[in-house]
Amino acid sequence: MEGTMTERIQVNGLPAEASFTAGGDLRWRVDGGAGRGEQSLAVESSVLGFTAEGREITVRAFVSQLKGPFCGVGNLGNRVMKNFVLEMPTEVVAKMWSERLRKYIDSLGRPKRIFIFLNPYGGKKSARKIFHTEIRPLLLAANIIYTLQETEYQLHAQELAYKLDFLNYDGIVCVSGDGVLVEVVNGLLQREDWDTAIKVPLGIIPAGTGNGLAKSILDAAGENYSIQNATFAVIRGHKRALDVTTVLQGNTKFFSILMLSWGLIADIDIESEKYRWMGDTRLDFYCILRVMKLRKYHGNIEYIPAPGHESFGKPKNEREAIAVWRFLEGPFISIMLVNVPWVGKDAMPAPEAKFSDGFLDLVLIKDCPKSALASILLKTGNGSHVKSPYVMYLKVKAFRLVPGNRVGDSAKGGIVDVDGEVVARGEGVYMCGQERDPMSYGPPILLTVDKGLATVFSSR
Repeated sequence: MEGTMTERIQVNGLPAEASFTAGGDLRWRVDGGAGRGEQSLAVESSVLGFTAEGREITVRAFVSQLKGPFCGVGNLGNRVMKNFVLEMPTEVVAKMWSERLRKYIDSLGRPKRIFIFLNPYGGKKSARKIFHTEIRPLLLAANIIYTLQETEYQLHAQELAYKLDFLNYDGIVCVSGDGVLVEVVNGLLQREDWDTAIKVPLGIIPAGTGNGLAKSILDAAGENYSIQNATFAVIRGHKRALDVTTVLQGNTKFFSILMLSWGLIADIDIESEKYRWMGDTRLDFYCILRVMKLRKYHGNIEYIPAPGHESFGKPKNEREAIAVWRFLEGPFISIMLVNVPWVGKDAMPAPEAKFSDGFLDLVLIKDCPKSALASILLKTGNGSHVKSPYVMYLKVKAFRLVPGNRVGDSAKGGIVDVDGEVVARGEGVYMCGQERDPMSYGPPILLTVDKGLATVFSSR
């Protein structure tokens, strides 16, 4: 292992004693002036990249705005880009330091070439502006080469991912909501070489309406939710496995990475589209409306519980008392199957969800007074809703949903929502531009989990 390098240099024009440790810490003590005292940059967690010219090395860092002896250590405050100019005594010394710095950064396994999908229509339709003002400067500072592809219509990203020559890239990144990343996963898993394609690391930088995966990734690493932190997570290049759920009905199959919902949450998510002119408040407004005019749905569910969760539900019949499948009859108010803790930046329905435990978190409300239901929905912001006696919360390995019609209005069905898209809806249900659903409402829909099938970029 190479030892610590030390040298008398100038940092941003001030004389200093500097060192670069084998562990990747760049430290210096300024002799005098406004920058007096010891400062430090942990290259892995604070440095984007650097350039070298003559005797000068310009280190491009992404550091906390808070003042202190250490730059960018921990998660204190918002981060900003900042340059540190290290002036070496000779060009020979500068070359030695730059070679050591480059060697260390290369050893981190950071991505060098990425393919970016950008959805210009998602959320507030500001993804282009977000990319050029917040994301691109960080990528350039990190010397990352990128290919940018805007999506032009629904399932465009899926089509392109299906035929993308991914061997030319170290990762695929979506500047969008969760929906485009779902399309990419489906495109990769539909290829003949799917088992190799799905190993390509995937990144998500939030620029849409639903940003649950980006929030979950950053929160798990102890990072603040922000576009720049999500970008830096891609740059740092750490990876973590992600479960993928297969959603199956007959010969129709597709893949989910976030959630399935049926009942109250699906109704709010999809039917609130008619109030899109209200902006972000439409979800809160329609949530209140749906609680006041509460619906329940007939139907039944079957599931294979995770170890330790066998007490929920009951065997399908007496002969299956020792079988793994459990059964629960409706009516139901709400059912959610969730893969990661957060499904939006302000909603954490599954606080115990893990990225790659091989299970889905089932959040179920069978019966509940309206006053208690309103409290439950408010508490999803911090995950404490699962403590309510009206909420059934457990982990399942497989799940089968048989959705039925509304209680008291048998002519109307419900909505089955997967990752923000309608996959099935019953008669008399609100339509929003989608002429035909991929699945039928009523026949069983089966969910199974493939543990750690996909890989996502993470901060740590």
